[in-house]
Amino acid sequence: MLTEKARPVMERVALTLVVAVGLLMALVPAASAFDTRARAAWVYDLTTDTILLEKNADQSMPPASMSKLMTVNMLFEALKDGRVSLDDRFSVSSHAKAMEGSTMFLNETDRPTVEELIKGIVVLSGNDACVAVAEGLAGTEAEFANKMNARAQALGLTRSHFKNASGWPDPGHVMSMHDLGVLAVRLIRDFPEYYGYFSLTEFPYDGRSPDNRFNRNPLLKLGIGADGLKTGHTTEAGYGLVGSAIQNGRRIVFVISGLDSDKARAEEAERIVNWAFREFAQKTLVTKGTKLAEAPVWMGAAEKVGLVVDKDVTLLLPSQAHDGIRAEVVYQGPVAAPVKAGQQIGELVIEIPGAKPSSVPLYAESDVAEGGFLSRVGTAFRVLSAQALAKLQS
Repeated sequence: MLTEKARPVMERVALTLVVAVGLLMALVPAASAFDTRARAAWVYDLTTDTILLEKNADQSMPPASMSKLMTVNMLFEALKDGRVSLDDRFSVSSHAKAMEGSTMFLNETDRPTVEELIKGIVVLSGNDACVAVAEGLAGTEAEFANKMNARAQALGLTRSHFKNASGWPDPGHVMSMHDLGVLAVRLIRDFPEYYGYFSLTEFPYDGRSPDNRFNRNPLLKLGIGADGLKTGHTTEAGYGLVGSAIQNGRRIVFVISGLDSDKARAEEAERIVNWAFREFAQKTLVTKGTKLAEAPVWMGAAEKVGLVVDKDVTLLLPSQAHDGIRAEVVYQGPVAAPVKAGQQIGELVIEIPGAKPSSVPLYAESDVAEGGFLSRVGTAFRVLSAQALAKLQS
């Protein structure tokens, strides 16, 4: 019986691709960078999971009312878990009524529904609505802030810390633009049944203060596919916006902060949306199950096994990055039998000019059982002969 094992060798197979392959969390070439006027920014393409822009994105800073998204997340989770329903009514404390700044104009005799409070937060940016939600879910706003912090850590929002439910200025109340963006992505992907509230342009709660009924998101009425999420402003934070837009099946999420006026925020937000959609084109290269290469099998019933991708592979290409793209299949070979279909064998490494190389996993196309005696002898002879020849030529 043959017991000697083949020594794995790193194999590389160069591919010529018409377009490149889509890569998870790839950062686009620096040549395509957008010179934003925001103090901090994060721009992300959800369709291809591609970061388009980062500027001071991991720096913790005052989020203003944009942190209300965490309060909304806590309420959406309670809805999804069945702990509350949209028709449930919450009480309004004197603390909630006394909240200054943006308001839903609640008073202690009101019993707003959960749905009304959602609208009061996402449309009117009501600080009073946030406190009502906090007290309704956790008893006190302080305890709700504790729960927000615990949940934020569980969600990976490591550069965020909450002191209240509304984003009211506090030295210990901070978020990074990256964390805000990740939170926005979660709200879009995990709560599609509730995400539509963010696109409402007005909410005239009980006819109170008609001039206060409008959503402050400057993009919602521009016809550019914008449908969320939340503005924010304080003297320290400046003007900010967590936004999202969808065009031709592509969705982007962006976060900007530190603009010096409402007008500057509106202009910069529109510039970012236009840039994100016009500067990049989504390309599909490889469809699920496409065989890109074959790897030799050691002691198997078959000499080779196909290497395939397990899903459609797409890429977000900058407008000037179509040339000079290289792709290479990399694996340790020969692959020892038995081989199971779906077993990861190697990866497809993509190099785009100006960007860091990235990779896509490649999997075995089919099962390869251990070979019989004659098959194994033949395989061993071929592999060892090839290795000996390689040594002689080196």
